[in-house]
Order: sequence, then C-alpha cells, then structure tokens
Amino acid sequence: MRPRGWRLPEKHLSVVDDAGRSIPASGALVDFGLYFFHNAHALIESSSGPYFWLPKLESALEARLWNRFFEFAQDRLGIARGTIRATVRIETITAAFQMEVILWELREHCAGLQAAVWDYLFSVVKSFRNLPQFVLPDRELLTNALPLMRAFTDRLVRTCHRLGAYAISTMSNLMIDHSDEEYVAAEFARLREDKAREAWQGSDGTWVAGPGLVPAALAVYDAALGQRPHQLENLRSKAIVCAEHLLDLTDLEPIVTEAGVRVNVRVAIGYISAWLGGRGNVALEDLLEDMSTAEICRSQIWQWIRHEVALDNGHQLTRELVEVYLAEELARIERKPNDHLAEGVEVFRRSALCGDFPEFLTIPAYSEHLRDRVSTGVDLRGVRAAGFSCTR
Repeated sequence: MRPRGWRLPEKHLSVVDDAGRSIPASGALVDFGLYFFHNAHALIESSSGPYFWLPKLESALEARLWNRFFEFAQDRLGIARGTIRATVRIETITAAFQMEVILWELREHCAGLQAAVWDYLFSVVKSFRNLPQFVLPDRELLTNALPLMRAFTDRLVRTCHRLGAYAISTMSNLMIDHSDEEYVAAEFARLREDKAREAWQGSDGTWVAGPGLVPAALAVYDAALGQRPHQLENLRSKAIVCAEHLLDLTDLEPIVTEAGVRVNVRVAIGYISAWLGGRGNVALEDLLEDMSTAEICRSQIWQWIRHEVALDNGHQLTRELVEVYLAEELARIERKPNDHLAEGVEVFRRSALCGDFPEFLTIPAYSEHLRDRVSTGVDLRGVRAAGFSCTR
C-alpha cells in the first residue's frame, strides 16, 4: 500500500493542535492509519503482512518519523514490532545522498529501496531550477543511460546490498494497449532491454505500470537470476559513486525544441485534466503518463523560461510564446463532457507560467479543484498512480 507523501494534507479530516486550532490531518498518516487498522491482523492471518511503499522522502529524518509511527501502530494493536515491512521509493536528489541513513532509521521495518527515475529527474529540475548548468533538454533525451542516472541506480544497488536490503529498479511505463502490432513489439523489446540492464546492475526486482508487462519483465529477471531469489551477494564493489557522479550532466547537450515544448504542454495539461477526473495513469503521446512525468513537463517549461532558453526555431522561450503554443494545442484537442480541461489549463498556468515555482502542482490542484468535489460522486481513489510490483 502506498500512502500519500508527507506534504499532502487530508482536507476532509481535521485535528486539534496544542493551541486549540483545527488543522488538516496528514494525508500520509490518514492513509497509513486507516489501512493498518482495518487490514493488519487479516493480512498477518493470511500469511502476508502490512507492507508499504513510502514515497517522496527527502531526508532520513522523515524515515525516522515513519519508523516512530510504525512502532506506535504496532504497539497499539498488539502486533510485534518489525511486522511492518516498508520499501522506500528513492525519488528525490536529497534522498539519494542519504540512502544509508534512511535504511538505518527504518532498519527494523525496511525491506529495501526502489529507484523512481522520473520522480528523481523532476527532483533534479526542481532542486537546481535556478542554476543554468542544470537546464535539461527535451524530455525524450532524458534516459536511464545518462551518467547521473547510472550513478543513481548504481549507488542504490550498492547501498542496499552492502546493508542487506533489497534493491528494486525503476518502473517501466510502456504502452502496450495499442492498435499497431509493430509498435507494441518494439515497446516489449525496449522493456526487455531496460530490464536486462537493471538485472545486470544487480537489482533484485522491478516495477511495471500494468499487469500486461509483468510476464515479460519476470522472464528477463528469471533468465538473469536463474534459481537465485535475489542478488544480495552482488555487492557492486567497483561501483563507487561520489557526489559529483550524482550531479553529472556531461554528454547531455541542452537541446530544447519547439516540438519538445509542445509535447510538454500537451502531456502536462492532458494528464492534469485526467487526474482531476480521478485517473492515475493516462495514455498520452503513446506512453503511460503519471504525475511524475507531468511534474517534469511543467517544471521544464518553467526552467526554460527562467533561463531564457533559445529553441531550435530561433525563438527565445517566454511565457507569451508558451501561451501561443498552448492556444494552438488546445484548438486541436477534441473536448469531451466533464473533461476538466479548463481546470487543467489553470493548474498548468499557475505551476509552469508563474513567477515563483510551486514545489508540487498537486497541492494547489487538490486544495482548489479536487477536495470539494467529493459530494459530486467523483471517485478519488484513482488519483494516485498505480504500479505493479514484480519483485521475486
């Protein structure tokens, strides 16, 4: 079960603080508490257990806070400490520097770490958005082969295995529900190539975006690991990763094109609009998109405007030029009843074309467009993107 990150409030439940003020409850703790209270004993009795994916951690102190709540919840329900097992999604640049301490803080409850590549790239853009040397190119050029991405995954595997924890690789969000059979075959070939590289790096398991991808991913890992249930013995002793490796943008030319800007506009407004309608994964531009890719799209546009990037067509990217592209792209979109497109465009403008950079677009979107629609019958359970684990 994946609770919300610490930053997200639960506006429909309030708690009273020490000063007597009514404040929104923590979305993370509401999700965790409700799930644990209603399911922990039943899961244990069925030979499973309360297992969690912890998202968006930025420091080991947040891991310590989770551990305290794990201990409290287990003690309160009379469950032995250590029954909860949690895998931490490493998806921020700051957490990448604190992997060892995160594992230490959760040592009694931690199963391992998982590399969340797209969220990680968004964190890189967000954290270094004001530094011109960190201007990233078109999204299609951001691949797992980049030096900083190889360093990130190498460090995760080495850290986990050195400390006896499992290393889970990144999610594949390939789109296979497509009418073109050759396209689907190429997507599966790309998946097998990516998973073979992950297994070679030492990952013990992986994630995929849908159940149709599980057999192909498992076949690659079965071929790589044979009868071994994991690769903890692969310590990657030669994969030494330092700070400069995690921030290495060599071999990456800052090429920004008009087509790349337009893709980012379409994906951002398309996904945000669908998310406001209750969908977590959305097929756009022949890819399954989620909130992390929408965040990359809008943050890249903000960054390109901030640093006055020149496009391949010779124009400097400005808010006014993005508005021109936005209007042209909107004119091509076929509207549907209750499509939330107008709301999506508003959220995009306020998160990509603003002066001050919003840390996450979900916070204003949730507060201003989502939470008050509960009475309209909108199913909010789908707003968090789903993932399917195929750990071995």
